Amino acid sequence: MATPRRLLPSISLLMAFESVIRTGSTLAAANDLALTQGAVSRLVQNLEAQLGVQLFRREGRRLVPTENALAYARDVAKAMDLISRASMRVRSTTGGGTLALSILPTFGTRWLAPRLPRFLAAHPGVTINLGTRLRPFDFAEEGFDAAIHFGDRTWPEAGFAKLFDERMIACAAPGFLASHPIDSPRDLIGLPLLQLETRPNAWASWFSFHGVSASIPLGMLFDQFAPMIQSAIYGMGVALLPEFLAKAELADGRLVEAWGGPVPSVGSYYLVWPGIGENYPPLVAFREWLLQEVSGRAAEELLAW
Repeated sequence: MATPRRLLPSISLLMAFESVIRTGSTLAAANDLALTQGAVSRLVQNLEAQLGVQLFRREGRRLVPTENALAYARDVAKAMDLISRASMRVRSTTGGGTLALSILPTFGTRWLAPRLPRFLAAHPGVTINLGTRLRPFDFAEEGFDAAIHFGDRTWPEAGFAKLFDERMIACAAPGFLASHPIDSPRDLIGLPLLQLETRPNAWASWFSFHGVSASIPLGMLFDQFAPMIQSAIYGMGVALLPEFLAKAELADGRLVEAWGGPVPSVGSYYLVWPGIGENYPPLVAFREWLLQEVSGRAAEELLAW
């Protein structure tokens, strides 16, 4: 059934409304949109008339948004962002389609990026647009065609393909270990243990694997592995890192193992996608290529330790 016209305001009305909410005044919105203040006011009034809802209270010369207006603005901003993303995808399409892919930052730069030229060479008509997300999200709201995700395979209304498991290794700079000798796992208790905020139980799992009961560790908190790796190199503590992400630093001696070898991680890497987009041609091509990478050359590299 077609949506009533009054529930589909024009882009110009929505842009004026969103700008007033975002900037805080019709004057600021006018500067934002390169319009006159009077034009912005009329657009807002026309939107209210079309919806049949008061979106602002007039207090002197000020417009104060209602609670309904603030909630509406959040949805409008999401919708406009989605339209903008779709427009960018149409403009960037080169014949084979565009794949909007969400990646984990350090995984994307250290593992995926060096391999992407092989995919693009094999599929010259496909364009890949990358964006970073640290946690699961709503595909419908974000506009991505797929995501590379770490954790379990639970993702509402999404298909998935497992890429590989992960092993974690406790690493530190040689100088740090020289001044903080470690002869057993217990020696790490009390040291600054660098942590990833999306993996709050990683150190607890590491200690448990080694038969040690430990409280929540002390140490800096990071939102990505890349700055954690650099901090460990500069001697700021012991980092618990996926071995494949720390491979270069371990090979050249900037980091060394603090204790023990790699331990299994609670989680795996997955490619996930919205169920309704499973047969989207660029996704199909990327999924098939990625699984071949993991089962072939990539798997050999992961096990070459």
